[in-house]
Amino acid sequence: MSGIPHDEYEPRTGFEKWMDSRLPIIRLVYDTVMIPTPKNLNWWWIWGIVLAFALVLQIVTGIILAMHYTPNVDLAFASIEHIMRNVNGGAVLRYLHMNGASLFFFAVYVHMFRGLYYGSYKAPREVTWIVGMLIYLLMMATGFMGYVLPWGQMSFWGATVITGLFGAIPFVGDALQTWLLGGPAVGNPTLNRFFSLHYLLPFVIAALVIVHIWAFHTTGNNNPAGVEVRRGSKEEAARDTLPFWPYFVIKDLFALAVILVVFFAVVGFMPNYLGHPDNYKEANALVTPAHIVPEWYFLPFYAILRAFTADVWVVQIVNFLSFGIIDAKFFGVLAMFGAIIVMALVPWLDTSQVRSGKYRPMFKWWFRLLVLDFIFLMWLGARPAEPPYSDWALIATAYWFAYFLIILPLLGVIEKPAKIPETIEEDFLAQHPDARTPAE
Repeated sequence: MSGIPHDEYEPRTGFEKWMDSRLPIIRLVYDTVMIPTPKNLNWWWIWGIVLAFALVLQIVTGIILAMHYTPNVDLAFASIEHIMRNVNGGAVLRYLHMNGASLFFFAVYVHMFRGLYYGSYKAPREVTWIVGMLIYLLMMATGFMGYVLPWGQMSFWGATVITGLFGAIPFVGDALQTWLLGGPAVGNPTLNRFFSLHYLLPFVIAALVIVHIWAFHTTGNNNPAGVEVRRGSKEEAARDTLPFWPYFVIKDLFALAVILVVFFAVVGFMPNYLGHPDNYKEANALVTPAHIVPEWYFLPFYAILRAFTADVWVVQIVNFLSFGIIDAKFFGVLAMFGAIIVMALVPWLDTSQVRSGKYRPMFKWWFRLLVLDFIFLMWLGARPAEPPYSDWALIATAYWFAYFLIILPLLGVIEKPAKIPETIEEDFLAQHPDARTPAE
């Protein structure tokens, strides 16, 4: 566990003692539920339970939908219509699964930006952050493959464009693309492979989630103040923490209930709002949509991918220095994956000794601009790849990389942080002064 002094589990009944000596699963559940949690956690810490709910929802609805889906290019679109029209509750299950993916990504983006602001990636939580980034990458792969399964126009052409990116890799690109597709073009082998992986990867994600939770249970939870729980004695730790149950469980469940009200309102009244109209037409290799647009949660990185064309000076210089090996298409692929890699490397790019952005006055402004930049890139990803949108995408992409590679390292040197509380208890009492006086 976290190493924070706390009450240990003590088996009481004969069965508990017998079970604890053979398979200490009750002890594991107790230590997980009763883990000492920093008492100053705010509402930005409620997204973990939303992500857990979304993962379970996607797995359960996905298993049921897979029972009625046919991964064949001649039957896939019709099987979706069959689910919607003939399977009992099929339309509800599909809409829950479709919009559940959006809930999953919305929650993970809030979760990630909260971690970036409060420094949840800093020592000793670097491994926790890296595992979280691996989960995010698998989510992206799972979401992309799931988007192909309905075999609509946007599914087919989205798969054609994205898998074509692998063909841009020098020397091995064509072989890699053929291996991924199962043939020379998007077809039945592609659909079968994507269906198989789309079914498998959520269980890999679930396993990594367990590792992610295990990691932060080992290091302890981060908190808005960015200071660690006192570990000298159980009494000191108790002044900084509260048991996860019942305090934070009830808080998380309340937040989840509020979010689910909005989620079920979307599912019930506007389930297709986030879908693209072209994806409700069966795939046709002879008809290309006017604008090929991925799901909204891929749009920021899609904008980065499209930002680098052959007339961009950076691309021209790199192309010249690489003797033509790195062309505009491959440069865009490198930029897209690089945008995720720099986010994964932030524990080593941020040179500040202060963990929480709450006490970093200069950092706050640059971070707010980063959030706006991400939203702007998302909007640009849905626009046509032409001026002025392409020019704006270049500027927004430049800021994304500048933030992680230049601004964060410099801020650690030039920024003067505000006074940091010495303990979590001090931060909590500053936020809740009424807690200083015991209730009468």
